[in-house]
Amino acid sequence: MPNIKSAKKRVLIGKARNIRNKSDKSELKTVLKKFDAAVTGGSRSDAESAYKVAVKTVDKAAAKGLIHKNNAAHKKSALDAKLNAMN
Repeated sequence: MPNIKSAKKRVLIGKARNIRNKSDKSELKTVLKKFDAAVTGGSRSDAESAYKVAVKTVDKAAAKGLIHKNNAAHKKSALDAKLNAMN
């Protein structure tokens, strides 16, 4: 445990950020699962609305530094491929 006041503060800040990052990553995973469910459901309109939300969430995660920009591009490309593969 740190003795210096600033080091104690950094520990608290790190814990708060860890909680926020976990929440944001969980939200990202949930949105991607909802998109997958919409695609497997077969409804094109539901899939397209879920796609818009998923792309926006992935972009936000990349902007926050939650995921790398190349990872975000890879995820968006996979989403696009799944949407285009629908009949």
